[in-house]
Amino acid sequence: MSLAAPYAGLDPDTVLNALDSVGLRGDGRLIALNSYENRVYLVYLEDAEPVVVKFYRPGRWSDAQIAEEHAFVAELADDDIPAVAPLVIDHQTLHPHAGFRFAVYPRRGGRAPELDQPGVLEWIGRFIARIHNVGARSAFRHREAADVSTLGREPRDALLAGRLIPAELETRWHGLANAAIEAAERAFAQAGAAPLSCIRLHGDCHPGNLLWTDTGPHFVDFDDARTGPAIQDLWMLLSGERHERAEQLGRLLAGYRQVRDFGRAELALIEPLRTLRLIHYSAWIARRWDDPAFPAAFPWFGTPRYWQDRIAELSEQLEAMAEPTLEPM
Repeated sequence: MSLAAPYAGLDPDTVLNALDSVGLRGDGRLIALNSYENRVYLVYLEDAEPVVVKFYRPGRWSDAQIAEEHAFVAELADDDIPAVAPLVIDHQTLHPHAGFRFAVYPRRGGRAPELDQPGVLEWIGRFIARIHNVGARSAFRHREAADVSTLGREPRDALLAGRLIPAELETRWHGLANAAIEAAERAFAQAGAAPLSCIRLHGDCHPGNLLWTDTGPHFVDFDDARTGPAIQDLWMLLSGERHERAEQLGRLLAGYRQVRDFGRAELALIEPLRTLRLIHYSAWIARRWDDPAFPAAFPWFGTPRYWQDRIAELSEQLEAMAEPTLEPM
């Protein structure tokens, strides 16, 4: 298997045979679900409810890192938190087949949350606080941290090494990226005097990883679970103009604080974390560029226009990080 084309051998027969290897027999129907990093399928079974099977990208996470993800989600589910945990089959959740590693999940339906509806953000805030209460019980040993090195310096270096930034724009982008990373480092250092919470997190808690039902949210896709400050699981739910984000933050924290204390110092990390994510996102695409799925999905990546937009984005984020801390309304 080539890491440049990591899923070349993952055809429908391989998916069905993988499930057959753990005693789940598909009826031949499977639907590929939206996922670039991994490969995820809804598979209909002959004598049971459909399942979702996730094939992990080869070479990304170690078995130990995946095991920590699975154990964390199982711990949440055991605490009656609606996180979708992998099925335990033959005493394990991660299974090998034909050079791949996969996990099987129960299917959970839902729709995108309507964050502007009364009570929704408060409800989500309460559940995130419950996730964090569980996350604070113990620590990850193998998974990454949400810090400036992992989210900023390493992605910056990978982008420069990849030579995908047009030469005429590289110096400008590099200078702004350095300034943004230095500003984020200062923000983390200042906030850390509080000190910061350092707990197990969902890590990628944006609206797309929340499935809403009449009984509330389901949290899915803990693939980026990591250690970090609580605000990492909150800021991605904020959008719009500054006053709108302040109102949304107020509603989130109103729910959160019903369950768990929140350190106000972490509010100063919202814009630094947003900035680091922007750098990290470009590096994610660059690191996957040899995977044929990525040039097809992101054809504009590497064009001058793309990097001109990233330069403008970093300039705006430097201004945002210099503004007063966003306060909840």
